Amino acid sequence: MSISTGSSAGNQYGGSMKRTGQDRSIDVGPTAEEYMLPSAQPVQLVDPQGEHVHNDRYPLPDGDELLAAYRKLVIGRRINEQANALVRQGRMAVYPSSHGQEACQVAAAVVLEKDDWLFPTYRDTVAVITRGVDPLEVLTLLRGDWHSGYDPHEHKTATQATPLATQLLHAVGVAHAAKLRGENTVVLALCGDGATSEGDFHEALNFAAVFHVPVVFLVQNNEYAISVPLKHQSVAPSLAHKAIGYGMPGERVDGNDLAAMLSVLGKAVDRARDGGGPALVEAHTYRMQAHTNADDPSRYRSQSDVEKWVPRDPITRMRTYLGNLNLLNADVERDIADAAEQTATTLRDGLNSDPDINPADLFEYVYTEKTSQLREQAALLADELSREGA
Repeated sequence: MSISTGSSAGNQYGGSMKRTGQDRSIDVGPTAEEYMLPSAQPVQLVDPQGEHVHNDRYPLPDGDELLAAYRKLVIGRRINEQANALVRQGRMAVYPSSHGQEACQVAAAVVLEKDDWLFPTYRDTVAVITRGVDPLEVLTLLRGDWHSGYDPHEHKTATQATPLATQLLHAVGVAHAAKLRGENTVVLALCGDGATSEGDFHEALNFAAVFHVPVVFLVQNNEYAISVPLKHQSVAPSLAHKAIGYGMPGERVDGNDLAAMLSVLGKAVDRARDGGGPALVEAHTYRMQAHTNADDPSRYRSQSDVEKWVPRDPITRMRTYLGNLNLLNADVERDIADAAEQTATTLRDGLNSDPDINPADLFEYVYTEKTSQLREQAALLADELSREGA
């Protein structure tokens, strides 16, 4: 009997077995525990001081890749700032800010290929825009005009989901369909720490593991499910450890480290594309602002807790790192800032224009064919509007 490390699609843990006559040759990969257990500490490639941290399992993305992602990071922060301002001006109904979580958002979009699918939550506006969807179309939902302003099929990006964890089931369904069709598609589904307490989370991960579908689950652990802290949701060593119970690998990553996010998510996506099945990635980050504009975070956390996370800001550390590599100078910074401001201007100008609303649309997109009740209601409204016009 000879033992060596290796991998095989025939064994989800990476091992395989061969027989020749009376002899057995076993190619054994890592044990189940080694295969599924996340890192003892969240993976970090660039620390808060902007210094490279070596990691044997995850390579550091090259400078050009990081610079391109940093550009999207800065634009994402500006989107958050402008959206919050538009809420205060009454131009948007609500905005769940991802300020401080932009590295998770950008990486989730960047690691995917054109024909892959992204399934976002209500807080993942920056991820959807980074995916290439028009910013104004993305904010249509949060303005309150439509359930979504963009075509999911055109952008391979599902509509932003407000109910917790429902999008995870949809993501698994798309991944399963892609596998049945023989497509080279990977699905990346985002959720927050609060969603891991939902039944849909369990069902999605269990189905994905049993049917070995190409989906990556990214949990943005920002410490709070609205006002409920993580310690009141789970006593597991980490949320990534939940993957073990489903038979898939879990990993923990510094969610404020853009380089680590790109490397860890990129490896999980590549593995899924190569037939390795699903994975769960937990990004440790922090929600720097309120849950939404309707929330008062001072009721459940102190400002001093928030301030502890300021030095860990994803933009600050990546700016320092790229500056040390001489990839970022005043001219490049100015160009990036201009691009971010142009995006903010587009949002501001677009949302400061009142939409052209047709009340009849209320009845047009409920069913393929209107029911008798809908036809009756539409006629009543049309009659009322005609009398008001008269």
